Amino acid sequence: MLLPRLQPPLRAAIAAIGRSATLGSQPCLNEAFAQLAIKPSLTFVRHASHNQQGAVNKAKDGPGKRLGAKKSGEQYVIPGNIIFRQRGTHWFPGENCAMGRDHTIYATECGYVKYYKDPEKHPKRQYIGVTFERDQVLPLPRNSQRRRRLGMVATKMETAPVMEEARVDIIASDEGTTQTLTKKRKERKGEEGRDLTIRPGYMYREANWQIGRAAERANIKVRQFKPRDRWTAWRKSTIRKKSNAEKKSLGRKLK
Repeated sequence: MLLPRLQPPLRAAIAAIGRSATLGSQPCLNEAFAQLAIKPSLTFVRHASHNQQGAVNKAKDGPGKRLGAKKSGEQYVIPGNIIFRQRGTHWFPGENCAMGRDHTIYATECGYVKYYKDPEKHPKRQYIGVTFERDQVLPLPRNSQRRRRLGMVATKMETAPVMEEARVDIIASDEGTTQTLTKKRKERKGEEGRDLTIRPGYMYREANWQIGRAAERANIKVRQFKPRDRWTAWRKSTIRKKSNAEKKSLGRKLK
């Protein structure tokens, strides 16, 4: 569609060309071209009626992912604090730290953040750790005592000595023979015949096979379990399904 300001000159030019064609004279053609050249500054410009396709490298919508360090070195953190967000494993979790499924490194204990390298563990990897003391340096020497939860140092616990059976010798003077009796250590009520020993985790408990004999110690008879008795199981399930169907049918009849 032509602009309104271009319509009058074009109409005059077209009319002059038409007259020159009918007359067949050369001067008329020259006049027509002269009229066309009256305004040489006019150019034909196409103006789009709507927006065209967007740019390829246009800035994406939405905020960034906010990757990078969230806690600096020697900054105090608590369990769950995010220390570093990353894509890939530029940093690896060290002492008292863990890594999430999106490679986020977070603290698992209260302490101070340390960025360090451990050539003995891996020559090129960078680690992030948490120490319980600000002046502590990572990595720790090999086979050294490590502080864990509650900032305590792991030490060997002293176990109480097990009371052995005391032997008492009683001499019977009238018969002239020596008789030996054994005196067992006193047991708490309900723990008769139990062998409580210290287990990993500093807990006094007995073995699993001994726990399973609790019913036997209490003189309780339990019906023996028959493995792979599928016939009995199928018969029970059939009876149960039949009774449930009868109850449903009775409920419908009452309604």
